[in-house]
Amino acid sequence: MQTVFSIAVDALAYGMVLFVISIGLSVTMGLMRVVNLAHGAFAMIGGYIASYAARDMGLGYAVAVTLAVVGTILIAIPIERLLYRRIYGQPELTQVLMTIGITFCIIGIANYVFGPTLKTIPTPETLRESVSLGFRAISAHRLFAIGCGVAVALGLWYFIERTAFGVKLRAAVDNAAMAAALGVKTQVVYAVSFAVAVGLAAFGGVVGAEMLPIEPYYALRYMVTFLVVVSVGGAGSIPGALAACLLLGGIDTTGRYLMPEFGEFFFYLAVIAIVWTFPRGLAGRAK
Repeated sequence: MQTVFSIAVDALAYGMVLFVISIGLSVTMGLMRVVNLAHGAFAMIGGYIASYAARDMGLGYAVAVTLAVVGTILIAIPIERLLYRRIYGQPELTQVLMTIGITFCIIGIANYVFGPTLKTIPTPETLRESVSLGFRAISAHRLFAIGCGVAVALGLWYFIERTAFGVKLRAAVDNAAMAAALGVKTQVVYAVSFAVAVGLAAFGGVVGAEMLPIEPYYALRYMVTFLVVVSVGGAGSIPGALAACLLLGGIDTTGRYLMPEFGEFFFYLAVIAIVWTFPRGLAGRAK
């Protein structure tokens, strides 16, 4: 019974970390129609900034997380302005080639500036402790990751579905020319959406560093994982992305607990089965 409970908690925490990182990619792919394979690189940037702030500068964890999110957004803004705007509406192959090139450039620059070594992010004592539920103790960091995932899911849903900006974003996606004619500044909408996406990637990269370690080739190592989650959940769908992360996180964690010698076999077997059954994803939007 303890093993089952441990698997459930670890699977839930892992799934929520995947969600926080991947939901930004779901937004750019599903709402902005951009195949951003550099998304993991922005998560890596956030992890590097947080590691430097917390470990080398001695700043607190909360400050390090804030600097990681803000710093990543500030780095991403000129990249979006100079590079991404040139591929909006372009063929998917063009977007893939551009964003893969950006990924390799970010990896090279990050390794040159911070060094090609594994980066750790010191966590506060409260997150290193265990929380007793009476019948079982749970890592506080796992609970923190789960809470962050829930907060991001609710906040992003409200942001897209219940705010004026969300209405403008959905209008720009459906018909950019008409939205612009009605006074919607589509370039500003896309820039803000992109900033939110990379900010979430950075936040998830820091929160999930214990489960997805920040290392020199983080962006390439997890590129396929993030893309798979979005594809399985359905690009642009928050509930779909959440369901995909929890389902795949549970399958992957269970497989690693019970049959670690198989590695990621069960993860990708589940991906094949789900995509075969739901070609557009669990909650995919019709094109």
